[in-house]
Parts: sequence; C-alpha cells; structure tokens
Amino acid sequence: MGDAGTFVRTDVEFSARDGTVLRGSLYRPAGASAGAPVAGVVMAHGFSATKEMGVEQMADALAAAGFAVLAYDHRNLGASDGEPRQEIDIWAQARDYRVAFERLAAEPGIDADRIALWGSSFSGGEVLVVGAADRRVAAVVAQVPFAGIAEDYDDDELAAWPVLRDALLAGTPGDPVDPFGPIPVVTEVAGEPAFLGQPESWRWFAQWGDRPRSRWCNEVTVRNDGGPLSFDPGLAAAHVSPTPLLMIVADEDRVAPASIALAAFARAGEPKELVIEPGDHFVPYDGEGFARARDATIAFLRRHLG
Repeated sequence: MGDAGTFVRTDVEFSARDGTVLRGSLYRPAGASAGAPVAGVVMAHGFSATKEMGVEQMADALAAAGFAVLAYDHRNLGASDGEPRQEIDIWAQARDYRVAFERLAAEPGIDADRIALWGSSFSGGEVLVVGAADRRVAAVVAQVPFAGIAEDYDDDELAAWPVLRDALLAGTPGDPVDPFGPIPVVTEVAGEPAFLGQPESWRWFAQWGDRPRSRWCNEVTVRNDGGPLSFDPGLAAAHVSPTPLLMIVADEDRVAPASIALAAFARAGEPKELVIEPGDHFVPYDGEGFARARDATIAFLRRHLG
C-alpha cells in the first residue's frame, strides 16, 4: 500500500468470468471510507500497453481530484494472468471491463451508481461499446479512441448494433478462431512488418515500454472470438446516450484516425463533449497534451458524476 498524500493506492486482483486473474491498483481518496460514498472510474490501456505506460499518471490525477479509481492490466498483458501471453482479444477485454466495473462497485465506500469507464486508443473503443451496452455505466471517457472501422455506415450496418450488444452482454466467447500473428507491435525500420507501422508509434512505445515495471513486450497475436459480428465501436456510438460521453481526439491521429472518431462523435447523442488535441495519437500521454486531457477529464467527471 502506498500513500500519495491525497489518496491511498493498493494492489488488487480479481477474477474474470473465466477465472483469469486480472491485476491492478485501487486508488481511494483520503477519507473516502469515513464520508459519503465517492464516485469511481475504471481504467485500462490500449493496444498491448500496460498501466505503467501513461494510465497511472491519469489515475493519480483522478484520485487526487477525489475519485476512486481501479486501473488494471488487460488479460495476457503486464501484471495480469492469462495465456497465451501477449494475445489480444478485444471481445475478452471488453467483457473484462464489465467485471472490473463490478469489482469497483462492490468496494466499500464507492457509489455503484456513479462509476465511469475510461479507455484510451484500443480500449477507447472498448468503453464506447461497453458504455452503450451496459446501462450501469454512469459516464464514458474515450481518449484517442479506436472509434470504428469506417466513417460512414449504411442503415443495414447500423442495424447490426443489437447483435454486437447482445454478444457482449452474454459474456461468452464465440467459436474459436485462428489468431493473427505473432507480429511486432511497432518497428523502427520503415517497411518492416508491425501492427503499428507509424514512426510516432515506434517512438512512443520505445520510450514508455522501456520504463521500469512496464512489462511491455514488442510482440502480439490478435484474436477475435466474439461471435457473429466484428467488434466495431462505430456501431455503438449512437447508443451511448443518455450516458454522458467525453471524446478526446488528436487532430493528426493516424493510429486511430481522427476522421473516424469525429464521425462517431457526430452520431453520438447528447450529453456529449468533444476535446480536440493538436498533434498525433500519443499527444495526450505527455506534457501539455496530457495536462489538457487530464483537466478536461476531471471537469467532465465532476459535471456528470458529482
């Protein structure tokens, strides 16, 4: 247990529906147990990243602002259990978000009716889908999100949302599929195979993944075992409302294209708020970009969680 002045952080673990042990940190504002129940936020990182790669600094800021926070590593990554290591299944990660929500909601001193989901990049898409499907979620923050696979959808495509929603809420995997990979997450050499081939992706992962405790590895396999439909946050965007939504978009984002995120935001109903950051996908993790994302997130959560 560590005390950071205005909050206390404790290592926690909890089991997913299939028994996989997920590990993270629980942040409690100082005095939270003694007073009225506090609002909370569940947080996880994006594609292959761990909580030490930028999530902890946002969790620190939210806890210092008075929110309880559960920040954890996705299955098969970082401190969490799960095999095979470095395998990413977006459906499984989304299902685990709901379990993490329930873990935080069960914590003494937490108001289960005031818990938000925060996700960045790949997990930004996950929280769009979970927030649209699960009405227990009190607010959604999607930072530089994977917000869909297209800017525009026809009516038949949009009508597929109930299939995605029901598959997520059912909480069971679909038929097993062969994974894609293994493949490096990033590469320093232009033209070499990698899941994220942009130079800015290499720079960010090389910087943050090399930090102590990150446990990051530059290799992934990708699996999609959700069932009859691809996991597409673009189908969920119009269904997040009436849950409040904050979307933080980087205007030069090539990893999770800004045009797709802005189109998803346009489909979303009220209440919704948009923050546009100047720069690439990784701007919200450092310096002034982080400060702007932090301040916008805290202000949004205070407005909608109280």
